[in-house]
Amino acid sequence: MSTAKCYHNTVLLNEAIESLNIKKNGIYIDCTLGGGGHSKLILKKIGKYGRLIALDKDKETIKYAKKIFFDSRMSIERLSFSNLKRYCIKKKLLGKIDGILIDLGISNFQIKNPKRGFSYKINGPLDMRIDNSFGITASEWIQKSRKQEISKVLKKFGNKKFSKKIALEICKFRKKKKISYTSQLYEIMQKVIGFRKKNFFALYFQAIRIFINQEILEIKKILLDVYSILKINGRFVVISFHSLEDRIIKKFIQKYSSIPEIPQNFPVTEKILLKKYKKSILFKKGKKTFPSSKEIINNPSCKSAILRYAEKIL
Repeated sequence: MSTAKCYHNTVLLNEAIESLNIKKNGIYIDCTLGGGGHSKLILKKIGKYGRLIALDKDKETIKYAKKIFFDSRMSIERLSFSNLKRYCIKKKLLGKIDGILIDLGISNFQIKNPKRGFSYKINGPLDMRIDNSFGITASEWIQKSRKQEISKVLKKFGNKKFSKKIALEICKFRKKKKISYTSQLYEIMQKVIGFRKKNFFALYFQAIRIFINQEILEIKKILLDVYSILKINGRFVVISFHSLEDRIIKKFIQKYSSIPEIPQNFPVTEKILLKKYKKSILFKKGKKTFPSSKEIINNPSCKSAILRYAEKIL
């Protein structure tokens, strides 16, 4: 086995692997291979008969991974994690997985690649597709969408404050010239936001990326499938970077790991409710984890990261 040094600062690396509670001969799925940091540590933890399946829908990531990972225990697949259940059915792995790890961030390699269009700091084609082999680019969407739709996306996945004004400026700009590059979108936003509030640029670029890649729908799909994919005592671990993502994960875990709250003076005991709802409690909730201050200093982009996990118990 041989691996090259990862090009990506893996967020919550040790915390994520600890949360998986790795068994030597277990089967684990890294749903977002990225720079390979999580996969590399999983391979160190599993034994001779353990197995790791690493997924990513970015063809450049897969191409890179196949050059640096040489381990018979590892399979590398180009696949969106929203299609994981179908993959497990095909491979006869449904209900046999010991752990699933999902890191919802994008790698530094993707951010710093000017051809991808993810960063307002680097000029390049305004693409933003994680899988750039299909689907519309951010440029195409911005060119054809109505002002109200653009504003809605910026507000829902970014921030309400400047969403309407930015949408208006986009519509004005595109009448004169096609918006094809990140520098053009940055220029439009700068006109509305100004120079000082740099965090807003990142928020709005992220908002467009989330929409273009339908990231929220993908999260909802995998959450609906994790129960059938995992074996008893198997765990799923999710690292999110956006409040909307985290809210969806939090609500899902709460819904399937606890009984409904009992109103004060309600004439039914918790014991009776527990008996009634026992079959609907599918997971045991794990603790929420944030990056340490040291990690944030070394990698400021991880500041918004939140790790949540749960264990299948039924």
